[in-house]
Amino acid sequence: MARYDNNLVVIGGGSAGLIAAYIAATVKARVTLIEQGAMGGDCLNTGCVPSKALIRAAAVAQQFRDADRYGIGAVEPSVDFRRVMAHVRGAVDTIAPKDSMERYRSLGVNCIAGRAELLDPHHVAVDGRTVSTRSIVLATGAGPLVPPIPGLDAVAPLTSDSLWSLETLPARLLVMGGGPIGCELAQAFARLGSRVTLIDMAPRLLPREDADVSAHVAGVLEREGVDVRLGHEAARFAAGPAQGGGTLTARVDGGSVDIEFDRVLVAVGRRPNTEGFGLERLGIRTAANGAVEVDRYLRTACRNVFACGDVVGPYQFTHMASHQAWFAAVNALFGRFRKFAVNYDVVPWATFTDPEVARVGLSEDEARSQGLDVEVTTYPLEDLDRAVAEGDTGGWIKLITPPGKDRILGATVVAPHAGELVGEFVLAMTHGLGLKRLMSTIHIYPTRSEAAKLAAGAWRRKHVPERLLGWVGRLHDLLR
Repeated sequence: MARYDNNLVVIGGGSAGLIAAYIAATVKARVTLIEQGAMGGDCLNTGCVPSKALIRAAAVAQQFRDADRYGIGAVEPSVDFRRVMAHVRGAVDTIAPKDSMERYRSLGVNCIAGRAELLDPHHVAVDGRTVSTRSIVLATGAGPLVPPIPGLDAVAPLTSDSLWSLETLPARLLVMGGGPIGCELAQAFARLGSRVTLIDMAPRLLPREDADVSAHVAGVLEREGVDVRLGHEAARFAAGPAQGGGTLTARVDGGSVDIEFDRVLVAVGRRPNTEGFGLERLGIRTAANGAVEVDRYLRTACRNVFACGDVVGPYQFTHMASHQAWFAAVNALFGRFRKFAVNYDVVPWATFTDPEVARVGLSEDEARSQGLDVEVTTYPLEDLDRAVAEGDTGGWIKLITPPGKDRILGATVVAPHAGELVGEFVLAMTHGLGLKRLMSTIHIYPTRSEAAKLAAGAWRRKHVPERLLGWVGRLHDLLR
């Protein structure tokens, strides 16, 4: 074509799509954003925002039960679940205008509500009209994976998408999945008053984290009343008399057990949204897990079509979607002049249980499994004055470094607000700052952020220059 309606068409109005469209508008490109559902995608509507609002409400309820440790009479909180869910929806509603079509139109983005379908590399159909474009960015996200277990459909399973329509707290909640979403929601509902059973066929929770982290989180959940059942494989469901309730038969240790529930929440992973967008028409390939295949510039097999966010992976995080969106948008607009390869060298993430679990870089288990020669330094929070003062000393910081060197290969934080605490290590790794630099940085006392400096100090104590200190001691002897 001699001319196009757009420099860029972005399909999907979630985190990745919004950032890609914003970047294009900022550099004065003509950009159209197409979204068939609610703007803001999963993060705003069914993921990050509502889950953290729910987790906060559950944390407040737990504080009533834990008050004895501070000399205050503990009480069982009275939870009004309808008001809790109203609080959750209020958080979503407050943030929604930032992601709205009205705001993005004011920023210079042409927004269209509708279902997009690729007709060819330069034409996209949406609700009976066709728009042309020089380049396309796919940011269609992912959705909850619901496994084909016999009888599951008959019990109206909840997912992280549909959970937020609940108005009544389930008396008995079965959570399938021991990953981050399953652990977060199992703890939250238990704290709000549900009798929660969490099952997973794996031998431990949070399999991407170190074994000691998994054991710690499992112990916390069990102390708070969650019935954690590992090595349990869901075999079949049988519906009960009440809507949503029933019985799960699970295989375990060569036998089977029955678990009764009033509602079941399926949290066993997410699958990229690729169906119905016409990808096959352009020869755009997908992997076995459904992810769109891209090169290091986030180009698909169709060279003017790029993809980013959960539809690509390999990390299904909002912050990774935003990170990829910059590369996808810039390469789509300026790739003929200069291309930028997406960088996955330093990728942090957090699981928002209490305590939180945050990590960046290598874990100890990963380093060992790869046969790497590394040094492990652990700093327990029971040594942190602020943690002692607050009566919450569970957790630790674990650092992975090359033997004898202060370069950070990985950091794991298990602590309240670990998602914030890990940021200092992310910054250090991104800019090549070693533990000695962290040690020499002033941290406010008493704060939890001081734990980063003290963890660096724990590493330093293992590398005291004994020979040099011996000579210094002799010098002091002479000076006396």
